[in-house]
Amino acid sequence: MIRPATAADAEAVAAIYNRHVVGTIVTFEEDPVSEAEMARRIGAATVRAPWLVHEVDGVPAAYACASPWKTRSAFRYTVESSVYVSETHVGRGIGRQLYATLLDELRERGLHCVIGGISLPNEASVALHERLGFVKIGHFPAVGWKLGGWVDVGYWALQLRAGPPT
Repeated sequence: MIRPATAADAEAVAAIYNRHVVGTIVTFEEDPVSEAEMARRIGAATVRAPWLVHEVDGVPAAYACASPWKTRSAFRYTVESSVYVSETHVGRGIGRQLYATLLDELRERGLHCVIGGISLPNEASVALHERLGFVKIGHFPAVGWKLGGWVDVGYWALQLRAGPPT
């Protein structure tokens, strides 16, 4: 079941995310996020920046969210997206289904463009984004230092709708 995230999901969502914080280059955060901080982040969700969870047996197995791309007003129809899947649910299509639902929600909310930033290498994330229609638009070499090495970041974009805002 896919539904909006709530503060009650903070513990499970933090556990999903923190596995990536401490052991991978997937996120550039380096310190685990507390349950309280994750609840704050979920609570900051807006019409243009929703958070969703995918439940399996009543427990969040994955989450996806959008956040403002930039703060200048002309960027208000563009968001950056993220999706994270629990270690025990990777490879089951949950991330793709959840991400597709997030993209549908963003279309319905009148957003124009979604940007996905991917720490590289990350073949699974690149494949997921491209399967959903994202196109690579940029590559920044060696912009983050994590786990003892420089990490590249690539950016993929998906145009959700054409024409002027409604």
